[in-house]
Amino acid sequence: MDYFFELFLSGLTRGSIYALIALGYTMVYGIIELINFAHGEIYMIGAFVGLVVAGVLTSFGFPAFSILILATIAAIVWAASYGYTIEKIAYKPLRNAPRLSPLISAIGMSIFLQNYVMLSQTSEFVSFPKLIPDFKFLKGYEGMIGSTDLLIIIVTAIVMIALNLFIKFTKMGKAMRATAQNRKMAMLVGINVNMVISATFIIGSSLAAIGGVLIASHIGQINFYIGFIAGIKAFTAAVLGGIGSVPGAMLGGLILGWTESFCTGYVSSDYEDVFAFALLVLILIFRPSGLLGKAPTQKV
Repeated sequence: MDYFFELFLSGLTRGSIYALIALGYTMVYGIIELINFAHGEIYMIGAFVGLVVAGVLTSFGFPAFSILILATIAAIVWAASYGYTIEKIAYKPLRNAPRLSPLISAIGMSIFLQNYVMLSQTSEFVSFPKLIPDFKFLKGYEGMIGSTDLLIIIVTAIVMIALNLFIKFTKMGKAMRATAQNRKMAMLVGINVNMVISATFIIGSSLAAIGGVLIASHIGQINFYIGFIAGIKAFTAAVLGGIGSVPGAMLGGLILGWTESFCTGYVSSDYEDVFAFALLVLILIFRPSGLLGKAPTQKV
């Protein structure tokens, strides 16, 4: 039974990270129906900014936990500015173009950011410092859950609750929902759609940066390619839950995390990705719009 709980908590940690990144995919798709393939690279850039800031603050002798907080804030600001700039440069000029054009632009931006970081930083894996101290109250449970796992789960839960409250009760959140329902009608009633789209990219990029710093601190190493793998998994989670649905992204991330964890633990780690994508295929066959997605209605 201990082994089962160990796998359950490991899957919860993985799923939390996937959900954090998947929220960025699903929010952008919900507003402008674009699959932002560069979103995984924003996650990667957030991790690199966290590494640089952590290195500088460590040299000044800051305590580890304050370094984690300051590095995360710096990563959020940097990643949000990247998300905002990418939307203005790569997507806004193509807003009225055929849907394939912004999709190709997103793939191009993803490759550009990967190569930019590889050339400006390094193509090798680099170590990420351990910024999360060992919690004393977890003594005796280290084999089941570690300090980083617990922090990732708590931070993800807080972020998701805050995001839901933001979308439900704030003026900007209501404008986001209105724009997602009907962009033209939202413009007619006076909503600044351009500002809503920019805010969506900023929020999604900020969530990816939080995930980048947390998972880098958890794994202990990063490179320029981590965004591609994490991005594909998070995109899978968003599709699994129903792309365009915020609760769907959370549910999809958790299901994907548990699937990988239990299949790795009880079958083989060699087939981790096989089980994850096989689950996606099965759900799309029987429910093409995802678990919580709504089937598109045909207007006549």
